Amino acid sequence: MNKLRVFITFISLQVLSLPLLAQEPGAVDRAINDFMEPITTTLMKVIFFTVPIGSIDVPFVLIWLIGGAIFFTFYMKFINITGFKHALDVVRGKYDNPDDAGEVSHFQALTAALSGTVGVGNIAGVAIAVSLGGPGATFWMIVAGLFGMSSKFVECTLGLKYRRQHEDGSVSGGPMYYLSQGLANKGKSKFGKVLAALFAIACIGGSFGGGNMVQINQATQQLIAVTGGAESIFFERGWIFGVMMAIVVGVIIIGGIKSIAKVTDKVVPFMVGIYVLAALIVIGNNITNIGWAFGQILSGAFSPDAMYGGFIGVLILGFKRAAFSNEAGIGSASIAHSAAKTDEPISEGVVALLEPFIDTVVICTMTALVIIFSSYGDFTPAEAMASASPGGTGEATGIGLTSSAFAQTISWFPIVLSVAVILFALSTMISWSYYGIKSWTYLFGSSKSSVTTYKVVFCLLVVVGAAISAKQVFDFGDAMIFAMCFPNVLGLYFLAPEIKEDLKSYFDRIKSGEIKAYK
Repeated sequence: MNKLRVFITFISLQVLSLPLLAQEPGAVDRAINDFMEPITTTLMKVIFFTVPIGSIDVPFVLIWLIGGAIFFTFYMKFINITGFKHALDVVRGKYDNPDDAGEVSHFQALTAALSGTVGVGNIAGVAIAVSLGGPGATFWMIVAGLFGMSSKFVECTLGLKYRRQHEDGSVSGGPMYYLSQGLANKGKSKFGKVLAALFAIACIGGSFGGGNMVQINQATQQLIAVTGGAESIFFERGWIFGVMMAIVVGVIIIGGIKSIAKVTDKVVPFMVGIYVLAALIVIGNNITNIGWAFGQILSGAFSPDAMYGGFIGVLILGFKRAAFSNEAGIGSASIAHSAAKTDEPISEGVVALLEPFIDTVVICTMTALVIIFSSYGDFTPAEAMASASPGGTGEATGIGLTSSAFAQTISWFPIVLSVAVILFALSTMISWSYYGIKSWTYLFGSSKSSVTTYKVVFCLLVVVGAAISAKQVFDFGDAMIFAMCFPNVLGLYFLAPEIKEDLKSYFDRIKSGEIKAYK
């Protein structure tokens, strides 16, 4: 606990020093950037190191994620396709047994996990991909999303299979547990503990950065933009909005996954519904050009003269945005799914494969069509290129591009989009707080004081994230999130054979009637 106290003291001193630094404009950002720069630079070099493919330098993390997704798709005999109908049956409650252990329903687990992935990546990331790679990037986003469904299936099945049930009825699960316990069962106890610890450390860092400060900062910037820019009450006073959001986040996360699920199972369908409805309005308004749009997507996907590095460049760009959007292989979603009320791990894994489909195949494709119809050709490639750094910085530019695309058909939609961005940010923050808490308690224990410490620090960083624009902090958060995939996917390779056996057994029992349908 000494290390924990040192960490708490450090965070407290940093937060308490902010008012002093704020006496000089920009002092906070400069101080944080100066402190974080050597740490972030090292992390970026390690996590986003590249390998040359043709004339393009490809981040190895992308190869690691997509390679794993393709392997699991073939190894599990295309579960992303064969299990799709059953997934819909499970998520609507057809196989729900009220006596099963767990904290939330299949649907609530799905929305809680979706809330951590559906967000600014779908709004901003797609704009960056299309502006850089042309419409063809959309095709490869869809392909990557379809393969990513298999990765989600494997990791979320394992999350529930190796979850730990506590005396109070709560559960803990995710890569920390299936890496440590699953590999221990295979005689690799020390190896599993190392992978689990690495994952937990990266997840905590990711929850503070990419899952918190990045989200609130982007929401704050969009709010300022639609409330008058420099004339906005929040201009250079982002901390005011940060305090408001910190209070909301704090109230929600105090109740744990049940409280989070009660929010996300309402907010996520609502905000996705609004966004999809608006996209359908734009698509409907351009329905006569739908054939042309898909023609542009298909021809652009295989064109040797594509805007960004030819065929290979567009493929890589599409895969990158999909991987960074749906987080298949990152392992985070398995933490939420492990709380589902079921004694059948495969059933929850099947539900989880819907995430990349909804996130990437449906929502990202709709966003791309809106951009292709409304604004394609109006983007400045240099601006988009600056936004598409490996760590995903500059997403606010992408949000502006998407907002402009919608506005050409629905003039008032940028205001609605701002509300959606805030809701996306809120849902992402509360989901990532849960991921962070579970990783924190895995490392530091689940005492009340330990959990409270994490929640307090998380809420303080909501305020900090709204007030600063420190690039190094945001790069650090994104780097930590993608660092999670290295121990996670490596462990999945070792544990995949047992999931393959469980999958066969599960569907055999469905066919025989041993697993009953309750509705």
